[in-house]
Amino acid sequence: MTARVVPYYCPYCGEEDLRPYEPEADSAVDFKGGWHCADCTRVFAVKYHGMAAAPVYAAPPTGPGPE
Repeated sequence: MTARVVPYYCPYCGEEDLRPYEPEADSAVDFKGGWHCADCTRVFAVKYHGMAAAPVYAAPPTGPGPE
């Protein structure tokens, strides 16, 4: 697995001009590994939280059907 997954679109404006973001010394944004959208100038990060469990459905009744 790679250390960084590349997003294809900005989640705010939908544009594709994304560049890796590393904060500068005087930056107010304080995280590493984010992405900078050159169109809307937002900085964001993508985080994988895990996989959700599959929904559990009750089995259909197996008794005699309606008459």
